[in-house]
Amino acid sequence: MQVPVVDINGKQINTIDLPADIFEVEVNTGLMHQAYVRQMANARLGTHKVKRRGEVNRTTAKWYRQKGTGRARHGARSATQFVGGGRPKGPTPHKYTKDMPRKMRQQAIRCALTVLLRDNQLVFVDTLSLDTPKTKAMRQILDAVVGKESTALVLVSDRNENVERSVHNLADAHVIRANYLNMRDLLQYDKVVVPLDALEIIKTLWGQKEQ
Repeated sequence: MQVPVVDINGKQINTIDLPADIFEVEVNTGLMHQAYVRQMANARLGTHKVKRRGEVNRTTAKWYRQKGTGRARHGARSATQFVGGGRPKGPTPHKYTKDMPRKMRQQAIRCALTVLLRDNQLVFVDTLSLDTPKTKAMRQILDAVVGKESTALVLVSDRNENVERSVHNLADAHVIRANYLNMRDLLQYDKVVVPLDALEIIKTLWGQKEQ
């Protein structure tokens, strides 16, 4: 499939062919959902904790006499219905991690890229670079490339401090390296800006001939 390539001013300067084994696969929404759920679950720390009745530090002396008060018979202030008592059935630390085979994860990324290309959410740029970190300059580039109303995910092929620092200052944009491509970031933004050098990394990592 041929797609246009634009410059940083948003003008088309060329066209390129995209590999069908990455950008024209059969879309499996169930697989994409599984990969997304796995990523979000693995990001959870699982450090939540509350004290239960046996863990609170309260007196074990009988609260008041057994009979004659007209109240229920309580033997400890650590009961769950009292302020300062233990919490019933509260959370304890545990892992939320989920497993997913590597080939399934890779296929989920291909499905996401196919969907984004089909919906015209991928924007291919010949090159993306700045001489110095400049938020205003990056704002102008993104406005020209993806439009003023769109949020953007910017890919870079390698460490690029000028571009990364410039994008980080924008509330509606995010930058990641192409080898860290993931389901959450791909599905979170309106447009994905792909420089040609980042596209080469995508071809290397997610091309099915490399399996």
